[in-house]
Amino acid sequence: MKRYIVTGAPGAGKTAVIRQLEFDGFSVVEEAATDVIALWQAKGIVEPWTHPEFIDAVVNLQRTRERRADCATDLVQFHDRSVVCTAALADYLGFARSQNLQRELHRVTTESVFDRRVFFLKNLGFVTPTDARRITYEETVRFELIHEQTYRDIGFDITLIDRGSLSERVKQIKHWL
Repeated sequence: MKRYIVTGAPGAGKTAVIRQLEFDGFSVVEEAATDVIALWQAKGIVEPWTHPEFIDAVVNLQRTRERRADCATDLVQFHDRSVVCTAALADYLGFARSQNLQRELHRVTTESVFDRRVFFLKNLGFVTPTDARRITYEETVRFELIHEQTYRDIGFDITLIDRGSLSERVKQIKHWL
């Protein structure tokens, strides 16, 4: 099975691209951070990302989802973000990378869990705030740089997916399969 990561800064259109790939018949693994945020907010923690333990909660859910997806028999699987994104988020937020995060980064790289090609969606030129996405456009541009560099530093090959319509972006991804 080939596992590809679809990633980018907050508000880059990843969810729409992932949904289209799913509608086109591909197996997808959902993003973890948004679900951890929703759960913690339901527990009364308004800004979960301000707590260092948030990073490990995301790592743990990502690992769980990836392992569940191991049972799939699909030839191609798309992951909405990965532990590398979580490392970039920790760096962006100014949190030290926990032992849990470092172990998981080591595991996914040494075991070649994901294809080296990462589909990195460029920002759309704006960001729409949500309960889980409270970031300005300027902040998302800064995070995008950290995010892309983190993937490069860990040894992944970035395939930039330019701004465009949903169908154009999905077509760019499918071109590389």
